[in-house]
Formats: sequence, structure tokens, C-alpha cells
Amino acid sequence: MDGLVEGLPSGLRGDYAAAEADFTLAQDMARYAPEDHATWRTLHARQVALLPRHAAAAFRDGLARLPFAEGVPDFAQCSARLRAVTGWSLVAVPGLIPDGAFFGHLAARRFPVTCWIRRPEELDYIVEPDIFHDAFGHVPLLTQPDFADFLAAYGRLGEQAARMGALKPLARLYWHMVEFGLIREGGALRAYGAGILSSSSETVHATESPAPRRLRFDLRRVLRSDYFIDDLQPTYFVIDDYAELFAAMQALPGLLAKARDAAPIPPGAAAPGDQPI
Repeated sequence: MDGLVEGLPSGLRGDYAAAEADFTLAQDMARYAPEDHATWRTLHARQVALLPRHAAAAFRDGLARLPFAEGVPDFAQCSARLRAVTGWSLVAVPGLIPDGAFFGHLAARRFPVTCWIRRPEELDYIVEPDIFHDAFGHVPLLTQPDFADFLAAYGRLGEQAARMGALKPLARLYWHMVEFGLIREGGALRAYGAGILSSSSETVHATESPAPRRLRFDLRRVLRSDYFIDDLQPTYFVIDDYAELFAAMQALPGLLAKARDAAPIPPGAAAPGDQPI
């Protein structure tokens, strides 16, 4: 994405002009005002209250390892803890970044985190992901080795998918299984996806509402499944463990071209072979 993100607090506006060639910035903790930390704490407290009932064990465990409770987190502190368990680190970015840069960071076990935080009036909805979505939603699971390995493998495949013209099916995999994935734990459904666990309404909708379809993870199905970007999801895919995602990467290169050329499945639609949960 090029240009500035309009409407953000002036001190934390997404400054693409100041970014390096890989779209990273220095995170200046002094730039966060007291109200920014207060917004973080409000969002954090609201989501943490939902986690015991709705969130995957690995997410809860990862969150407990990170310095997230007191306010906007320091990426250097987070990176030190991540490197010790899975070799990942965090890099600050001004907002959405181009596909090539994004894939490159993931392949090198660097997770790009937007450096600005939403305004207080945007607690329930924000158009573009901010630091709360990126850090609270994504980073805890980077402490989980199988998931961390899957995400690095995903990044390594990005360049190949771009050459094939198959970025759309690759994006569907990220959307459904990184942003909105569910897992079965002890016979219950739990959320691990960042788009779910950074949103109070999506957290309850994904795990308890009778409205959405919940389907057994099927890589071919996921690669063809379109989605809504501005509404609660009508379909979720469910894994049994995170190793399943990493194993799927072995088959992914051979399936991308087929998914690129196949008709997409509309959001919320049924398809032959679906396995409801």
C-alpha cells in the first residue's frame, strides 16, 4: 500500500515516507501518548475477559509470555521473548505494506506490526489493522513452534505464488487460517485466528453463534473460498492441531495453480465434500 493512512492521530500517522526500503520503521515508544496506552488497556482487558472460554490454549499461553498488559507493547522486549522460543521478531511498519515486502519479512521470521493505534471511538471497528490487531491478535501464537514454522513457510512461498499469478488463493489461506482459524481442543471449538481474537464480536460469533458454517480444514476448499472483509465471517475452518497447517504447506505449491484456475466459492456457500463440524 502506498501513501498515508488518513485520519490517524497526527503523532502516529502511518509515515511511509520515513520507512526503509523494506517498509520498516523504528518504533519510538515516546510517541505514544497516555491516551494511546489507555486505549490499548481498554481493548486488552475486554479481550482477555473472553479468552478463557473462547481462545485456544496456545494463544492464552503465548499471551502470558508477552509484555502486553500495561499498555502499547515495546517491540524490542517482545522480540527478545519470541527469539528465545521460535526465532521470530517484530518489525514496526507504517500500515499495510506490499505483498513482496510482507512475504520477505515472514520468510525471515520477522512479523510486521503496524505502529499506530486506533482512536477511542474506534474500539469496535477500524478499517485498517492497527497495532492492537497485529500485536495482540497475531503475536501470541508466534510462540507456538508448529504455527511459527507454518507462517515462515507461507512467507517463503509468496514469491512463487506471485510468479504464478496465484496470490488470490494464497491470500485466502492466510485469511481463513491465520486471521480466522478455529481449532478443536478437548471436544470444544476454540479460536486462534487474529481477526477473531482481536474483535469481541467476532470472538463470540466464531465460537458460539449458530449462524456460520464451521468446516473441517480442507486445503483445496480453503484456497477457493472467498470471504468478507467488512462483516462477520459466514464460514470458518477448523484444524485439530497446528502441525496440520505446516504439513499442508508441502502440498500447497502443487495446488495453487489449480485453485487459481478454479471458480471461487462465494462467502458462506456450501460446496461438495464439505465436512461440517
